[in-house]
Formats: sequence, C-alpha cells, structure tokens
Amino acid sequence: MEIRIGVQNVAREIVLESTQSADDVRSAVDAAVSGGGALELEDERGRRVVVPAGVLGYVEIGAEGPRRVGFGAS
Repeated sequence: MEIRIGVQNVAREIVLESTQSADDVRSAVDAAVSGGGALELEDERGRRVVVPAGVLGYVEIGAEGPRRVGFGAS
C-alpha cells in the first residue's frame, strides 16, 4: 500500500510502498504522536523511514489492495 507523509516546512512529501497493514501504520502513527517520539515505517525493500513526530504534517494511508503486475500497471 502507498503511504504519503507530509512534513512541516518541507515542500515535498515522503512517499513509500509498504507491506504493513493500514492498522499497523495507524497504530505506529498514534504511538509516535502520543509518545512524542518518532514515526518509523518500513518499505517493501526493507528500508526504514524515520520521521520525528513533532514535524509530522499528515500521514495519508492508501487503500490496501492486490498489487498490479504487467504492462499498464501504474
């Protein structure tokens, strides 16, 4: 699923594809914001994205669905 993260005072958003469920991402965001720590997510390739909770503008969680394969997959 696609996750978009907006960071305060930064024009570009962070976009990553993750295999985590929407509920897992939401609980990670809730924990980071309530605890004042950092939001830490992992993308499909195993890379970690860490964003301090204090600078989060928004987190957009895409719909979970089957991965498109082949020509015309966007």
